[in-house]
Amino acid sequence: MLHIVNKSATERSTLESCLRMATKGSAVLLIEDAVYAATNGNAAAAKIQAAAADLKIYALGPDLAAWPGACWTESMSWITAVLWIWSQSTATVSLGCNLN
Repeated sequence: MLHIVNKSATERSTLESCLRMATKGSAVLLIEDAVYAATNGNAAAAKIQAAAADLKIYALGPDLAAWPGACWTESMSWITAVLWIWSQSTATVSLGCNLN
């Protein structure tokens, strides 16, 4: 099952509820404000990383790249940044720091 989260983890409990309710093997796609939770230095990142043992975690690449100062690094291999999703495949992208 695919779960899509678009709310900030600092403002709503949507992400926490999703991680708690998702069953093993499910996919969680972070979009819009939710992608910030996956960035280095964010308090929710540890929860997402722990959940990645049982869940597939994705973040929409353009949303992740849009956060000023947000970094996605190789050390965050527990999350896959995606350009877009279609029925059978996923295109992945490597993102660096957006320091704008």
